[in-house]
Amino acid sequence: MSSSQEFFTAYDALLARWPTGTAEIDVPTPYGTTRVHAYGPADATPVLLLHGGGSTGVVWFANATALGTHHRVLAVDILGDAGHSVPGGRPLRTTTDLMAWLDALLDGLTVSRAHLLGHSYGGWIALTYALHAARRVDRLVLLDPTQCFANFRPGFLLRSLPVLLRPTRARAHAYLDRETAGTDTDLGWKRVYALAVSGFANRKLVVGRRPDPTALSVPLLVLLAGRSDAHDAAKVAARARKAVPDARIEILAELTHFAMPTAIPTQTNQRITDFLADNQEKQAAPGAV
Repeated sequence: MSSSQEFFTAYDALLARWPTGTAEIDVPTPYGTTRVHAYGPADATPVLLLHGGGSTGVVWFANATALGTHHRVLAVDILGDAGHSVPGGRPLRTTTDLMAWLDALLDGLTVSRAHLLGHSYGGWIALTYALHAARRVDRLVLLDPTQCFANFRPGFLLRSLPVLLRPTRARAHAYLDRETAGTDTDLGWKRVYALAVSGFANRKLVVGRRPDPTALSVPLLVLLAGRSDAHDAAKVAARARKAVPDARIEILAELTHFAMPTAIPTQTNQRITDFLADNQEKQAAPGAV
């Protein structure tokens, strides 16, 4: 079996753990076709899920049921990363391109406004988009976001470099084992990540400068991994509170960066759904944005 076949076999195994009724949608955009996993009431407020690098949209299998009870879950395979999204047409190279791709994706899904939820790299995309198009974002949820409120720890980058520069399945597995030690991070997802990193040499993630969160105008929830090696959670929390004083910020002490979102999903889901449930009150409040 080729590495590509192994990857999609592992990918499909995670997709099979999504709730019954999940639909697969391919959305054409000027930058290529984007795969979206959709679940929940079609007429409910959408929540767009943006995964971390290499995780793919199927990583949200443990969150889809809870989030899809009262929302329309739309989990994306980020264009340029591993998965079923296929680049084509205009090249996706800059942050401006990335924002235009998301604009086109929401248009293609006929979504005028949505909640945004992102983990890690997906958190950076979500925050950047909320600043780019606040009119289209109801609420923003960031799970241990990177390059949003602080830079990476140098040690984290050094440990990541061998996986990024000379990716192999064994090296990716060893890296994840270290970064998720002591957590119940899902083994099926770890397999998908290792195969994505080692089998998709042409992955091209768009990266850009840190956004300015002080300009954020939508309600924000930040859930940080207390044992994250990517950054110091306490420092990130302090900077986030200073930048966005009204934000809800919580540190989940037992989690590491890569343990989100598959570890302790019940706790994470409860915090997210409680936050999103306040949306109706926000919309009814005088002067609400």
